[in-house]
Amino acid sequence: MEFLTVLLPIFGIFALGYIGQKKIGFDTKTISTMALYLMSPVLVFRTFYTTKFDLDYLYLTFYTFALCFILIIIVYIVAFIQKYSRVETCGMILASSFMNNGNYGTPVILLLFGATGLESAIILMVIQQLVMCTVGVYYAAKGSPEGNGVRSAIRAVQRMPAIYGAFLGGCFQFLNVPLGNSVLEAIDLVANAAIPTVMIVLGMQLAKISIKNLAKGKVSFSLIIKLVISPIIAYLFTLFLPVDNMVKQIMIITAAMPTAANTTMYALQFNTEPEFVSSTTLISTSLSLATLPIIFMIVL
Repeated sequence: MEFLTVLLPIFGIFALGYIGQKKIGFDTKTISTMALYLMSPVLVFRTFYTTKFDLDYLYLTFYTFALCFILIIIVYIVAFIQKYSRVETCGMILASSFMNNGNYGTPVILLLFGATGLESAIILMVIQQLVMCTVGVYYAAKGSPEGNGVRSAIRAVQRMPAIYGAFLGGCFQFLNVPLGNSVLEAIDLVANAAIPTVMIVLGMQLAKISIKNLAKGKVSFSLIIKLVISPIIAYLFTLFLPVDNMVKQIMIITAAMPTAANTTMYALQFNTEPEFVSSTTLISTSLSLATLPIIFMIVL
Protein backbone atom coordinates (compact mmCIF):
# COMPACT_ATOMS: atom_id res chain seq x y z
CA MET A 1 0.00 0.00 0.00
CA GLU A 2 2.85 2.41 0.82
CA PHE A 3 4.31 1.67 -2.62
CA LEU A 4 1.06 2.79 -4.23
CA THR A 5 1.12 6.07 -2.28
CA VAL A 6 4.45 6.82 -3.98
CA LEU A 7 3.06 6.08 -7.44
CA LEU A 8 -0.36 7.73 -7.24
CA PRO A 9 1.00 11.32 -7.35
CA ILE A 10 3.17 10.37 -10.35
CA PHE A 11 0.21 9.04 -12.33
CA GLY A 12 -1.84 12.02 -11.14
CA ILE A 13 0.61 14.44 -12.78
CA PHE A 14 0.57 12.39 -15.99
CA ALA A 15 -3.24 12.53 -15.91
CA LEU A 16 -3.19 16.31 -15.42
CA GLY A 17 -1.21 16.78 -18.63
CA TYR A 18 -3.40 14.27 -20.47
CA ILE A 19 -6.64 16.01 -19.47
CA GLY A 20 -5.22 19.45 -20.21
CA GLN A 21 -4.19 18.41 -23.71
CA LYS A 22 -7.55 16.76 -24.42
CA LYS A 23 -9.67 19.62 -23.09
CA ILE A 24 -7.59 22.69 -23.93
CA GLY A 25 -4.79 21.72 -26.31
CA PHE A 26 -1.22 22.98 -25.99
CA ASP A 27 1.90 23.27 -28.10
CA THR A 28 3.77 20.49 -26.32
CA LYS A 29 7.06 21.11 -28.13
CA THR A 30 7.22 24.73 -26.94
CA ILE A 31 6.64 23.67 -23.32
CA SER A 32 9.17 20.85 -23.73
CA THR A 33 11.75 23.33 -25.10
CA MET A 34 11.20 25.59 -22.10
CA ALA A 35 11.72 22.70 -19.69
CA LEU A 36 14.78 21.47 -21.56
CA TYR A 37 16.64 24.75 -22.03
CA LEU A 38 15.45 26.92 -19.13
CA MET A 39 14.35 24.70 -16.22
CA SER A 40 16.48 21.55 -16.43
CA PRO A 41 19.83 23.44 -16.30
CA VAL A 42 18.74 25.04 -13.02
CA LEU A 43 17.74 21.65 -11.61
CA VAL A 44 21.09 20.14 -12.61
CA PHE A 45 22.99 23.13 -11.22
CA ARG A 46 21.25 22.78 -7.85
CA THR A 47 21.91 19.04 -7.75
CA PHE A 48 25.64 19.42 -8.39
CA TYR A 49 25.92 22.44 -6.10
CA THR A 50 24.27 20.80 -3.07
CA THR A 51 25.40 17.17 -3.35
CA LYS A 52 28.65 16.22 -1.62
CA PHE A 53 30.99 14.04 -3.71
CA ASP A 54 32.93 11.07 -2.34
CA LEU A 55 34.54 7.81 -3.53
CA ASP A 56 31.16 6.16 -4.07
CA TYR A 57 30.61 8.63 -6.90
CA LEU A 58 33.53 7.10 -8.81
CA TYR A 59 32.16 3.56 -8.57
CA LEU A 60 28.57 4.56 -9.26
CA THR A 61 29.56 6.81 -12.16
CA PHE A 62 31.36 3.90 -13.80
CA TYR A 63 28.35 1.66 -13.11
CA THR A 64 25.74 4.10 -14.46
CA PHE A 65 27.57 4.87 -17.70
CA ALA A 66 28.55 1.22 -18.23
CA LEU A 67 24.98 0.01 -17.67
CA CYS A 68 23.68 2.61 -20.12
CA PHE A 69 26.14 1.67 -22.86
CA ILE A 70 25.54 -2.07 -22.42
CA LEU A 71 21.81 -1.50 -22.84
CA ILE A 72 22.52 0.62 -25.92
CA ILE A 73 24.58 -2.23 -27.40
CA ILE A 74 21.69 -4.63 -26.77
CA VAL A 75 19.34 -2.23 -28.56
CA TYR A 76 21.72 -2.06 -31.52
CA ILE A 77 21.74 -5.87 -31.71
CA VAL A 78 17.93 -6.01 -31.65
CA ALA A 79 17.74 -3.18 -34.21
CA PHE A 80 20.17 -5.00 -36.53
CA ILE A 81 18.15 -8.22 -36.35
CA GLN A 82 14.84 -6.41 -36.83
CA LYS A 83 16.29 -4.08 -39.52
CA TYR A 84 15.18 -0.90 -37.76
CA SER A 85 16.03 2.48 -39.28
CA ARG A 86 18.35 4.98 -37.59
CA VAL A 87 15.38 6.94 -36.26
CA GLU A 88 13.72 3.79 -34.91
CA THR A 89 16.96 2.62 -33.32
CA CYS A 90 17.58 5.94 -31.57
CA GLY A 91 13.97 6.08 -30.39
CA MET A 92 14.36 2.59 -28.94
CA ILE A 93 17.58 3.62 -27.20
CA LEU A 94 15.75 6.52 -25.54
CA ALA A 95 12.98 4.17 -24.42
CA SER A 96 15.23 1.35 -23.19
CA SER A 97 18.48 2.72 -21.78
CA PHE A 98 17.60 5.45 -19.29
CA MET A 99 16.00 4.83 -15.90
CA ASN A 100 13.62 7.02 -13.93
CA ASN A 101 15.58 7.09 -10.68
CA GLY A 102 14.67 10.71 -9.86
CA ASN A 103 11.04 11.52 -9.16
CA TYR A 104 10.17 7.80 -9.10
CA GLY A 105 13.25 5.90 -7.95
CA THR A 106 14.34 8.24 -5.15
CA PRO A 107 11.01 8.14 -3.22
CA VAL A 108 10.92 4.35 -3.59
CA ILE A 109 14.45 4.00 -2.20
CA LEU A 110 13.54 6.32 0.68
CA LEU A 111 10.50 4.15 1.39
CA LEU A 112 12.56 0.93 1.37
CA PHE A 113 15.80 2.01 3.05
CA GLY A 114 15.03 5.25 4.86
CA ALA A 115 17.46 8.15 5.12
CA THR A 116 20.52 5.87 4.96
CA GLY A 117 19.60 4.69 1.46
CA LEU A 118 18.53 8.12 0.27
CA GLU A 119 22.14 9.34 -0.01
CA SER A 120 23.02 6.58 -2.51
CA ALA A 121 19.78 7.21 -4.42
CA ILE A 122 20.67 10.89 -4.75
CA ILE A 123 24.16 10.00 -6.01
CA LEU A 124 22.65 7.78 -8.69
CA MET A 125 20.12 10.49 -9.57
CA VAL A 126 22.90 13.07 -10.04
CA ILE A 127 24.93 10.77 -12.28
CA GLN A 128 21.83 9.77 -14.25
CA GLN A 129 21.10 13.42 -14.97
CA LEU A 130 24.60 13.75 -16.42
CA VAL A 131 24.05 10.63 -18.55
CA MET A 132 20.71 11.95 -19.79
CA CYS A 133 21.98 15.39 -20.83
CA THR A 134 24.95 13.90 -22.72
CA VAL A 135 24.26 10.36 -23.98
CA GLY A 136 20.48 10.86 -24.02
CA VAL A 137 20.66 14.11 -25.97
CA TYR A 138 23.23 12.61 -28.35
CA TYR A 139 20.92 9.78 -29.41
CA ALA A 140 17.83 12.00 -29.50
CA ALA A 141 19.63 14.37 -31.89
CA LYS A 142 21.21 11.53 -33.87
CA GLY A 143 17.78 10.05 -34.53
CA SER A 144 16.23 13.35 -35.60
CA PRO A 145 14.88 13.19 -39.18
CA GLU A 146 16.02 16.81 -39.59
CA GLY A 147 19.57 16.10 -38.46
CA ASN A 148 22.56 14.64 -40.30
CA GLY A 149 23.58 11.93 -37.86
CA VAL A 150 26.64 12.04 -35.65
CA ARG A 151 27.74 15.63 -36.38
CA SER A 152 24.40 17.18 -35.52
CA ALA A 153 24.18 14.93 -32.45
CA ILE A 154 27.53 16.17 -31.12
CA ARG A 155 26.54 19.78 -31.78
CA ALA A 156 23.26 19.22 -29.92
CA VAL A 157 25.14 17.91 -26.87
CA GLN A 158 27.48 20.92 -26.98
CA ARG A 159 24.47 23.26 -27.03
CA MET A 160 22.78 21.54 -24.10
CA PRO A 161 22.73 24.05 -21.19
CA ALA A 162 22.27 21.30 -18.58
CA ILE A 163 25.90 20.23 -19.11
CA TYR A 164 27.12 23.72 -18.28
CA GLY A 165 24.72 23.84 -15.33
CA ALA A 166 26.33 20.66 -13.98
CA PHE A 167 29.85 22.01 -14.53
CA LEU A 168 29.02 25.34 -12.91
CA GLY A 169 27.28 23.70 -9.94
CA GLY A 170 30.24 21.37 -9.36
CA CYS A 171 32.71 24.25 -9.58
CA PHE A 172 30.71 26.39 -7.16
CA GLN A 173 30.65 23.54 -4.66
CA PHE A 174 34.35 22.74 -5.05
CA LEU A 175 35.32 26.41 -4.64
CA ASN A 176 32.82 26.91 -1.79
CA VAL A 177 31.13 29.79 -3.59
CA PRO A 178 28.32 31.03 -1.30
CA LEU A 179 24.90 31.89 -2.71
CA GLY A 180 22.49 34.16 -0.90
CA ASN A 181 19.18 32.90 0.45
CA SER A 182 17.20 34.85 -2.13
CA VAL A 183 19.25 33.33 -4.95
CA LEU A 184 18.82 29.83 -3.53
CA GLU A 185 15.07 30.38 -3.18
CA ALA A 186 14.84 31.42 -6.84
CA ILE A 187 16.88 28.37 -7.87
CA ASP A 188 14.62 26.11 -5.78
CA LEU A 189 11.48 27.54 -7.38
CA VAL A 190 12.66 26.76 -10.92
CA ALA A 191 14.34 23.44 -10.04
CA ASN A 192 11.32 22.13 -8.16
CA ALA A 193 9.08 22.95 -11.12
CA ALA A 194 11.27 21.20 -13.70
CA ILE A 195 10.36 17.55 -13.06
CA PRO A 196 6.56 18.11 -12.75
CA THR A 197 6.68 20.11 -16.00
CA VAL A 198 8.40 17.23 -17.79
CA MET A 199 5.79 14.81 -16.41
CA ILE A 200 2.93 17.06 -17.52
CA VAL A 201 4.47 17.20 -21.02
CA LEU A 202 4.52 13.39 -21.03
CA GLY A 203 0.80 13.35 -20.17
CA MET A 204 0.12 15.84 -22.98
CA GLN A 205 2.05 13.73 -25.46
CA LEU A 206 0.13 10.61 -24.44
CA ALA A 207 -3.12 12.39 -25.29
CA LYS A 208 -1.99 12.50 -28.94
CA ILE A 209 -1.16 8.80 -29.25
CA SER A 210 -3.32 6.30 -31.08
CA ILE A 211 -3.04 2.80 -29.63
CA LYS A 212 -3.89 1.37 -33.06
CA ASN A 213 -0.69 2.82 -34.49
CA LEU A 214 1.49 1.66 -31.59
CA ALA A 215 4.53 -0.39 -32.65
CA LYS A 216 3.79 -3.30 -30.32
CA GLY A 217 6.90 -5.27 -31.27
CA LYS A 218 9.28 -2.40 -30.55
CA VAL A 219 7.46 -1.55 -27.33
CA SER A 220 7.76 -5.17 -26.17
CA PHE A 221 11.50 -5.28 -26.88
CA SER A 222 12.02 -2.00 -25.01
CA LEU A 223 10.02 -3.17 -22.00
CA ILE A 224 11.98 -6.41 -21.75
CA ILE A 225 15.31 -4.55 -21.97
CA LYS A 226 14.29 -1.89 -19.45
CA LEU A 227 12.40 -3.92 -16.84
CA VAL A 228 14.08 -7.35 -17.08
CA ILE A 229 17.52 -7.22 -18.67
CA SER A 230 18.62 -3.97 -17.01
CA PRO A 231 18.34 -5.23 -13.38
CA ILE A 232 20.06 -8.50 -14.37
CA ILE A 233 23.03 -6.55 -15.74
CA ALA A 234 23.03 -4.38 -12.60
CA TYR A 235 23.23 -7.54 -10.49
CA LEU A 236 26.31 -8.65 -12.44
CA PHE A 237 27.97 -5.31 -11.67
CA THR A 238 27.30 -5.79 -7.95
CA LEU A 239 29.41 -8.96 -8.01
CA PHE A 240 32.67 -7.02 -8.41
CA LEU A 241 32.10 -3.36 -7.47
CA PRO A 242 33.52 -2.56 -3.97
CA VAL A 243 30.38 -1.00 -2.47
CA ASP A 244 28.42 -2.15 0.56
CA ASN A 245 25.46 -4.51 0.38
CA MET A 246 22.79 -1.83 0.69
CA VAL A 247 24.25 0.14 -2.22
CA LYS A 248 24.26 -3.04 -4.30
CA GLN A 249 20.57 -3.56 -3.55
CA ILE A 250 19.84 0.05 -4.52
CA MET A 251 21.78 -0.36 -7.78
CA ILE A 252 19.62 -3.33 -8.80
CA ILE A 253 16.34 -1.70 -7.77
CA THR A 254 17.05 1.58 -9.57
CA ALA A 255 18.09 -0.35 -12.69
CA ALA A 256 14.62 -1.91 -12.68
CA MET A 257 12.91 1.49 -12.71
CA PRO A 258 10.79 2.38 -15.76
CA THR A 259 11.88 4.62 -18.62
CA ALA A 260 12.89 8.14 -17.58
CA ALA A 261 10.25 10.79 -18.29
CA ASN A 262 12.98 13.09 -19.67
CA THR A 263 13.27 10.84 -22.71
CA THR A 264 9.86 12.08 -23.88
CA MET A 265 11.12 15.65 -23.69
CA TYR A 266 14.20 14.79 -25.77
CA ALA A 267 12.17 12.78 -28.27
CA LEU A 268 9.76 15.69 -28.71
CA GLN A 269 12.52 18.25 -29.06
CA PHE A 270 14.32 16.35 -31.81
CA ASN A 271 11.28 14.54 -33.29
CA THR A 272 12.84 11.14 -32.59
CA GLU A 273 9.88 8.75 -32.38
CA PRO A 274 8.05 10.85 -29.74
CA GLU A 275 4.88 8.73 -29.79
CA PHE A 276 6.82 5.49 -29.36
CA VAL A 277 9.06 6.89 -26.60
CA SER A 278 6.20 8.44 -24.61
CA SER A 279 4.10 5.27 -24.97
CA THR A 280 6.93 3.12 -23.69
CA THR A 281 7.49 5.50 -20.78
CA LEU A 282 3.88 5.25 -19.67
CA ILE A 283 3.59 1.49 -20.21
CA SER A 284 6.86 0.76 -18.41
CA THR A 285 5.77 2.97 -15.51
CA SER A 286 2.43 1.13 -15.33
CA LEU A 287 4.05 -2.31 -15.56
CA SER A 288 6.51 -1.41 -12.81
CA LEU A 289 3.57 -1.74 -10.38
CA ALA A 290 3.91 -5.48 -11.00
CA THR A 291 7.62 -5.87 -11.76
CA LEU A 292 9.13 -3.82 -8.93
CA PRO A 293 7.52 -5.86 -6.09
CA ILE A 294 9.07 -8.96 -7.68
CA ILE A 295 12.48 -7.26 -7.71
CA PHE A 296 11.99 -6.30 -4.07
CA MET A 297 11.28 -9.92 -3.09
CA ILE A 298 14.40 -11.14 -4.89
CA VAL A 299 16.81 -8.42 -3.76
CA LEU A 300 15.73 -7.58 -0.22
